[in-house]
Amino acid sequence: MPTMRDAALASAFDHAARTYDTLVNANPGYHAHLRRSARRLGLPAQGRGLRVLDLGCGTGASTAALLSVLPDAEITAVDASAGMLERAAAKRWPSSVTFAHTPAEHLADAGIGSESDGKFDAVFAAYLFRNTADPDRVLTSVRGALGPGGRVAVHEYTLSGKHRHRAVWSAVCAGLLPVTTALGDGALYRHLWRSVVEFDTVALFARRVAAAGFARVAVLPLPGWQTGITHTIVGQVPRERTRG
Repeated sequence: MPTMRDAALASAFDHAARTYDTLVNANPGYHAHLRRSARRLGLPAQGRGLRVLDLGCGTGASTAALLSVLPDAEITAVDASAGMLERAAAKRWPSSVTFAHTPAEHLADAGIGSESDGKFDAVFAAYLFRNTADPDRVLTSVRGALGPGGRVAVHEYTLSGKHRHRAVWSAVCAGLLPVTTALGDGALYRHLWRSVVEFDTVALFARRVAAAGFARVAVLPLPGWQTGITHTIVGQVPRERTRG
C-alpha cells in the first residue's frame, strides 16, 4: 500500500484523533523522548520572552513537552489535521499557548512567522517530515519562520540505516497493526509503518537540513527501544554578520 499524502492523510489523522492519545501513551518513553528533544533546542531556561512554533502538534503531546521545558515561552501550535487540532485545543492550556490550522508548507500563506506576525526563536517539529509530500519545501517554510539565530529541533522516526533497527521498527508496527485495524485506522498505521521505512535515513535527513540553509546541524540519539529508530536533528539559522 502506498503512503498517503496531503488531504487523504489529514483525513486519516482526523479519524484516528479519538484514540491517538491512548496509543501513544502505551509507547514506552514517548513523552519523555519529546521532552528530551525539546530541551535539545538549547533555549534559555523557562523560555521567558521567546516565541516557539510547534509544527505538526497533533493532539498536543509535543506542545505539552515544550510547555514543560519552556513554561514562560509563547507557543504557537500548528497542524494540518482539524481532528487532531480539535483534540489538542480542547485540553487545558495557559493563555501563552495558541493553536492554528494550516499545513506546514503554508505557514507564510497563513501569516505565521511572517514579518508582520513576528519571527520565531525556535521551531519544534515532532513526527512531521516523513508525512509531508515535500520535506524540502517544509524546511524552507521553517527557515522562513525563524529569525537570525533561530533554532530548529526535528524529533522524527529516521532510521540509522542498520538492518536491525529497521527490523525492530517493522516488528513493533506488525504487532500494533491488528489493534489499529480493529479501531478502523489500519490504513493510517500501515502508512506510518511504510513512511518510516521509505523516508530518509537520519544521515540523509541531516544533510537535507544543512542544504536548506541551517548551520550547526547535529544528530542526537534517543534511548530505549527507539535507539537507531528515532533521533533529534537540530540546527540553527546563521546569524547575520555585521559589517565593520
